Amino acid sequence: MTEALLLALKLSVVAMIFAIGLGSTPADLAYLWRRPRQLVRSLVAMYVVVPVVILLLTKVLPMTAPVRTAVLVLAISAGAPLLPKKLMKLGREGYVFSLVVTSSVLAIVAVPLWVEVLGAAFGRDTSVDPRALAGLIAKAFLGPLVLGMLLRRLLPAVSERLSEGILAVAGAVLAVAGLALLALHGHLLVAAGFPPLLALLAMTLVALAVGHLIGGPDPGDRAALAVSCASRHVGIAMLAASTVPGPRIAALVLAYVLAAAVASGLYLKWRGGTASQNVTPSDTTVK
Repeated sequence: MTEALLLALKLSVVAMIFAIGLGSTPADLAYLWRRPRQLVRSLVAMYVVVPVVILLLTKVLPMTAPVRTAVLVLAISAGAPLLPKKLMKLGREGYVFSLVVTSSVLAIVAVPLWVEVLGAAFGRDTSVDPRALAGLIAKAFLGPLVLGMLLRRLLPAVSERLSEGILAVAGAVLAVAGLALLALHGHLLVAAGFPPLLALLAMTLVALAVGHLIGGPDPGDRAALAVSCASRHVGIAMLAASTVPGPRIAALVLAYVLAAAVASGLYLKWRGGTASQNVTPSDTTVK
């Protein structure tokens, strides 16, 4: 049962990556590339500042080896491909798509590099192979993304509707499989006690704060980056978790997803559902 649920989680993430490619254009992808300062600021927040701060948290908060592994896996799993529509309501559409796609592609190099940098911690707690992980990420994310963008060129009239439909179905499968997995293995979280939940909550708040502070002057972009930093890339995290025997790491990853969803919702309520107010014609992407 557990293996079937994990497979459903992985397939739903792949389907969502494909749908994002199907709903994206080359102009969407290039939005941040034409704005190098914003690109660097966004990627530094997601791939440098959040992992470094969370690594420091693992040194301060009491954690068992499995909890530390789950927190570090989530810390280096940047990107938010599971929230494209939600994020588009916050920031400029071109910024959001470019951030999601660019961060997902960059993960092929950045995540294994972080595994190497954190080699001592991972060497004690996991059997993650950086090269094998890079191959898994490339096959699971780059392939579906490119395939979706190519199919869009062949079927431009229906690609947008098809993308939205796939996102809706895959999102439902992801939610059902994730909740079922938590129901099956929730006792692992209970047995772990309060410290792991505190660590996951602290990680969520730290990631939200980093994105909010580094997100730039546009309120919509700032909110989008904050939610992106907090969401992390659950697909990459689940791939990394799958290299560790047993369901405990996967259960902790899914618990974080739930915590991040609640914290992000409270953050957006605090922000008043801020949407970008500084959009100019050059900022928009016509699909």
